[in-house]
Amino acid sequence: MAATKITPADNVLALEQQVCFALAVAARTVIALYRPVLEPMGLTHPQYLVMLALWEFEPVSVKDLSGMLQLEPATLSPLLKRLEAAGLLRRDRSAADERSLAVVLTDEGRALRDQALEVPPAIVERLGMDVDELMDLHGRLTRVIAAATDGRSSGGRRGRAVDGQT
Repeated sequence: MAATKITPADNVLALEQQVCFALAVAARTVIALYRPVLEPMGLTHPQYLVMLALWEFEPVSVKDLSGMLQLEPATLSPLLKRLEAAGLLRRDRSAADERSLAVVLTDEGRALRDQALEVPPAIVERLGMDVDELMDLHGRLTRVIAAATDGRSSGGRRGRAVDGQT
């Protein structure tokens, strides 16, 4: 009996067909574009995300910041320590609840925002993509995140994978 040759389009396990592979490579590649843009600011990409949240919402509790960034407190804590050592933020006991730590920007941390305003256009330029196309991608990725998050909370039983791919 002759074996049937499976074409990449029919192979649900083909690497190039995997959404997870495309997302992983895209994430690594895009984050790598940030490195030379953020280096003059003295920030890594995860630190930049922390600063973005603080520029928008400070003061904020460590717990709330952890939720915003979708990072475990054990992952967030070393980031905050390094940013504090760099003089960009302080962790103070909350006046409302002594058990809670509030994260507050220093004057240096607030001033860094002016330099950060140059980051989004630099990344758009490096990507060479239209802003509308990137905003459409952002919307789609946000839906993927919501679907994956909802899938976790319902035991992962949200229906079958599209075309058998995951």
